[in-house]
Amino acid sequence: MDDVWVEKYRPRVLTDVVGQGDIVNRLMAYVASGNLPHILFAGAPGTGKTTCAIALAKELFGPVWKNNFHELNASDERGIDIVRGKIKDFARTAPFGDAPFKIIFLDEADALTNDAQAALRRTMERYTSTCRFVLSCNYSSKIIDPIQSRCSVFRFRRLTDDAVRGYLDRIAQAEGLTVTQGAMDAIIHFAEGDMRRATNALQVSAASTKKIDQEQIYTATATARPGEIRELLEIAVSGSFGDARKRLDGLLVSYGLSGEDLIRQMHRELVESTIDDSLKVKIADRMGETEFRLVGGASERIQILALLAYMAGLKTAKP
Repeated sequence: MDDVWVEKYRPRVLTDVVGQGDIVNRLMAYVASGNLPHILFAGAPGTGKTTCAIALAKELFGPVWKNNFHELNASDERGIDIVRGKIKDFARTAPFGDAPFKIIFLDEADALTNDAQAALRRTMERYTSTCRFVLSCNYSSKIIDPIQSRCSVFRFRRLTDDAVRGYLDRIAQAEGLTVTQGAMDAIIHFAEGDMRRATNALQVSAASTKKIDQEQIYTATATARPGEIRELLEIAVSGSFGDARKRLDGLLVSYGLSGEDLIRQMHRELVESTIDDSLKVKIADRMGETEFRLVGGASERIQILALLAYMAGLKTAKP
């Protein structure tokens, strides 16, 4: 347990990356040619963007990859000064050894200000002969068009259940863990296609025992069981606001869920529930409004109670 499993089991080569076959094939073609354009990786967290960037550098540069690869996180330093300072200084120096160019990996590039992105565009143009940029972001819409047009865009999709299951099975075997089917299903449900979340959930649960069951996963991840959330929705829609309030208090106390986490779980279960579609539309709309208020700093309990009250009122509302 001394190592962080996310790093310990991170794929070292492109062919070991799971769930992104089309992207891996395109990147391997760049490796084979010994050249690549500026690249933009876009997609949800935990889908392999950073892993692909590091593996790409390792395969392009071999033993000297660390000398020719510079990683920055734009969420830490997001202003124009970082572009004019660290990024420009690294980009304009010659690559180490026989490498034809260097790579700057700019993680969370969508956190850069518009001024910083404008300055970055010019840097990308000016130092192409010595440096190539790999940008990573969650939302490509936050990257200005002049940068997108200069990049080959790769869109990472959330990982499938089978991809997550296979990866976790390999970790469990390497660590000597016994993971029940229910526990594996619970991790997959919690991770929602995010391999980083899945791996961390498995490591936290394995801290105390080598035999991991469903109960340990829900406790370790502070996640309510899907059935409990579904029951909360069904009770509220039936018009029993008092019972729904008691169930909500029990969930908040038992799991220590934040309001935003609970809303996300409720939304997920709403989509899969048997509630009438006409009610789902109204409830989903109100859930979106509730989440917006929570992000703005409103009281979690009051806002979720208001949501449950609205759901309870739908039963008696006139058509």
